[in-house]
Amino acid sequence: MNLSFECGEEISRDVRQLPADYYKKVLVLFSRSQGESLFIPIRSMQYLAVIENDEIIFIDGLSPRRVEFAWRNFHHESEVLDAPLSYDCVVFEKKGFEVLKRMQGEFLKALAQAEAREPKPDSATVMPLNRS
Repeated sequence: MNLSFECGEEISRDVRQLPADYYKKVLVLFSRSQGESLFIPIRSMQYLAVIENDEIIFIDGLSPRRVEFAWRNFHHESEVLDAPLSYDCVVFEKKGFEVLKRMQGEFLKALAQAEAREPKPDSATVMPLNRS
């Protein structure tokens, strides 16, 4: 299935931070999608987050496939693995400014729900090694 989304002109760009453990969840869930786009519904706000290889875009579920804002350019500011990651928050629609106040918290809740829905791996079995 091929979906496309439109980005308007960039209105604003600022640097924000995301906790490292949530970024790790994004990476794990995205890797399980086998390189395809990963869709995370944020039901409490009627939004959809689309995780791509290098960005996360946010679309209002009630509007026609227009990207309101995106999180891009994730990078560590330090060598500590559990330190928050910085990212660029790029806003394309004025309405995005209002939503940003709640989005990171709601996205993190939706991410935890998506992770909980993932099938758990089967238990491993240790087989004896016959050296005959």
